Amino acid sequence: MVLLRSIIYTNSIHAQDQLLGREANYNRTMNLQAHEIEIIGYCAAFLTTIAFLPQAIHSWRTRNLSGVSLGMYSLFTAGVGMWLIYGLVIEKWPLILANAVTFALALSILILKLRHTSKDQK
Repeated sequence: MVLLRSIIYTNSIHAQDQLLGREANYNRTMNLQAHEIEIIGYCAAFLTTIAFLPQAIHSWRTRNLSGVSLGMYSLFTAGVGMWLIYGLVIEKWPLILANAVTFALALSILILKLRHTSKDQK
């Protein structure tokens, strides 16, 4: 019940901010500056994108994608593509940069997987 009340309160604050033309302030408790929040975003974007790189390099080098699930990679690539679109819509560079790079890497692995799967079926 407390969680529900908290969600309703947060949503009502957000709605009030939107109605008044103010940018929603989700930084009420930590009191960070805008540039500090951006730095956190860039660090998160860098770490999550760079974490994906070893799998991409391994897949390109070995062409062994037997352990890669086609369904999972299809959904993952679509999800990253949607995060990229979301970042473009809200104009947040950490989201745009990280998801553009991750989308390119994921799409390349997905294409390799599709080629590998079609060759195995022949």
